[in-house]
Amino acid sequence: MLIVRGLIRSAFQLALFASLLLIPAGTWNWPRAIQFIVAYGIVLFVAVVWLGAVAPASLEARLEPAINRKQPLADRIATGFIAVAIAGWFVFIPLDVFRLHLLPSPSVEVSVLGALIGAGGFGIILTALYQNAFATPSVRHQSERGHTLVDRGLYGRVRHPFYTGFLVFLFGLALWLESYAAVIALPVVLVSLLVRIGVEERTLRETLAGYREYMERVRYRLIPGVW
Repeated sequence: MLIVRGLIRSAFQLALFASLLLIPAGTWNWPRAIQFIVAYGIVLFVAVVWLGAVAPASLEARLEPAINRKQPLADRIATGFIAVAIAGWFVFIPLDVFRLHLLPSPSVEVSVLGALIGAGGFGIILTALYQNAFATPSVRHQSERGHTLVDRGLYGRVRHPFYTGFLVFLFGLALWLESYAAVIALPVVLVSLLVRIGVEERTLRETLAGYREYMERVRYRLIPGVW
């Protein structure tokens, strides 16, 4: 069953995030991290059930393996780069919070604002998935699924709203977990996504009808009016 598969995948993702945060921290006594894991788990599971009910094609696309033989070699390399960058960024947060203390901790007000920003970023991610039934983790032309260009909704404003939402999510998470240094380290993840964007756009220009024209109509990749 599609939703069950989605919930299982979500449980693995949640366990991975928990491991990347709590193992380097060396303690369970980190209320901010525990609160994030619980809240994110609830929201993630609800999102999977909702997507499975209203946009099953989008959930099916998202459950495709991130690395598979159908994608170009360049995208396999880019996907690996992204995975390492994200994992390293997550591990850096507890190292900074418990050991390095590179910068002063954000105030409670800033941290709460971070939680709201992170929730907004997740909302952008979910909206992007809902609007695009071809948003697979790997870059390829999905001919077997009748791949067509999606250029409405968020995709009418920027070409990669999923990545925008993900970066906003991470920005807010860093503030909630009380690490300004992790905010400053976000360009590491951004660079990995830029590499992926280059591979993705080159592949889609060559394989997806109308994508070249779409790039001319929607000029911005991540931030409307900026880039």
